[in-house]
Amino acid sequence: MKTPVLYIVIPCYNEEEVLPVTSGLFLEKIKSLIAAGKVAPESRVMFVNDGSKDRTWEIIQELAASDEHFEGVSLSRNRGHQNALLGGLMTARDRADITISIDCDGQDDINAMDAMVDEYLAGCDVVYGVRSKRETDTWFKRTTAEGFYKVMNALGAETVYNHADYRLLSRRALEGLAQFKEVNLFLRGLVPLVGYRSSSVYYERAERMAGESHYPLKKMLAFAFDGITSLSVKPIRLITGLGFFISLASFIGIIWVLLTKLFGVTVSGWASMACAIFFMGGVQLLCLGVIGEYIGKIYNETKARPRFIISETTFDKEDKGE
Repeated sequence: MKTPVLYIVIPCYNEEEVLPVTSGLFLEKIKSLIAAGKVAPESRVMFVNDGSKDRTWEIIQELAASDEHFEGVSLSRNRGHQNALLGGLMTARDRADITISIDCDGQDDINAMDAMVDEYLAGCDVVYGVRSKRETDTWFKRTTAEGFYKVMNALGAETVYNHADYRLLSRRALEGLAQFKEVNLFLRGLVPLVGYRSSSVYYERAERMAGESHYPLKKMLAFAFDGITSLSVKPIRLITGLGFFISLASFIGIIWVLLTKLFGVTVSGWASMACAIFFMGGVQLLCLGVIGEYIGKIYNETKARPRFIISETTFDKEDKGE
């Protein structure tokens, strides 16, 4: 097997504080992999600017001008982490034999890349970076994150437990991923659907090196709900089951009311009736909301708008949207 060309793909959104800190670590890592003969000298670190409002793109341009191992891609506007990551992967697809995606904040252990490349050389097309423990997280974040993976798998969405978007993909795996054309992206669930031989590398996650997290609780919950509704129809089936259960309970209630009427035993009380009405109204609105979420996703898919548009790069390449 020839020495592979590696592209480290890093989505960035308003990372002017952390980028000057972590860029040196990424450069040092790719140079060490080149020196060890694991990857080819043409390997690069590719930053993807996701429509940042600060100096992120200017910093990426400065890094690209300072060292040939840095490259930059800028999207035409903010499209979200998953679209920015896909944009970088699809841009690197024709330039690299393997890609490793990682966040810019320096929390993921970059030394795990050595083991990832070793797994690729051993024949794996997909290598997942998996957190061995979550001691750096607060109790709330740890509990909700672990619950997220369990709920996702319970609802039929195939995900790797404690794996985010730190992974290695071979060119063959990227070609497979490119065949998935959906607009509603949840890469943690799509990559396992690509198939091919895979393995996992375990690491410990550190604290963010600088700046603030761009994933508050509200965004995390929205991301989780998007993942569930993008990959599974089980919530719709649960609604069907809930409707059947409530209908059965209502039917039994009707029989009970008729029997009490026939035997002259009546129970008066508007409060119980009001509670039942409010309960049913709430259930109906919840069910309509879930169904509406699916309809909204169908609406977006049928329009087939581009998932990303590249406006500028630090290397010679035609502007591209996909």
